[in-house]
Amino acid sequence: MATAEIESILDLNTLEQYCSAIGAGTLLKSVVLFEQLMPEYVGNLVNAKEAQDKDTLCSEAHKFKGAAGSVGLKRIQQFAQLLQHGEDAAWATEHDTWLQAIVDNANQDLAELKQYLESKV
Repeated sequence: MATAEIESILDLNTLEQYCSAIGAGTLLKSVVLFEQLMPEYVGNLVNAKEAQDKDTLCSEAHKFKGAAGSVGLKRIQQFAQLLQHGEDAAWATEHDTWLQAIVDNANQDLAELKQYLESKV
């Protein structure tokens, strides 16, 4: 995958700092934990949307944003960042698109992250 594409998916600066500080192997353990929790995170987002529960959707998006950011998943973190702000004017018309982007990209982005870290171990 091209570097520009990887940079749109992963926060390479943060990942390099983490790898320098704690090592790629230790970070990979955190990523595996995130991988186990991700279906619940995404499920909570989808369930809140289906229930038309905006407050819960925004709250769950905030949690997911922090979790995704903590392991360097830039693209899905950015969509969660948008999704958490229900007061923004664009939210009403765009939140479905943002949530779908998370659903569509989460597994592939996580696979890219794991591959990236495994190459550093």
